[in-house]
Amino acid sequence: MTTAYLVREAAGPGDREACFAVRKEVFVVEQEVPAELEYDEYDATAAHVLAIAEDGTALGTGRLLHGADAAGKTGAGPEVGSLGRLAVSGAARGLGVGAALVRGIEDVARARGLTAIDLHAQTHALGFYERLGYEAYGPVFLDADIDHRAMRRTL
Repeated sequence: MTTAYLVREAAGPGDREACFAVRKEVFVVEQEVPAELEYDEYDATAAHVLAIAEDGTALGTGRLLHGADAAGKTGAGPEVGSLGRLAVSGAARGLGVGAALVRGIEDVARARGLTAIDLHAQTHALGFYERLGYEAYGPVFLDADIDHRAMRRTL
């Protein structure tokens, strides 16, 4: 597996299909999240970020909800975005792709004038997000039968 990759905001249907393929691999196949829960109405308006290898292979993805969509997820004002659906393909884990995707999503959030990002982290990933400056708050809750916790980072 190559370690050279680019993180960029998804542009066009091909990039979005690549994002959805990684999400299917990680969430639907590996974690057995029902597809009807994985893909939702927010996908149409979210900013999707894609990590892609030099050879064109999609390595990872994540999305940013902003505006009214984010407010519906975070309960915060329009200045807070919602990071979600962060997924890295099995072959690309350990290469720093996840951290690069989070930073890429933060860049997209800043470009949209957001001042903070909320997310719902699977509890096994809390340490990953803490190392990137996110702080957990509130109780553990179930989402798709997986324990999660809310987190936030001020940009």
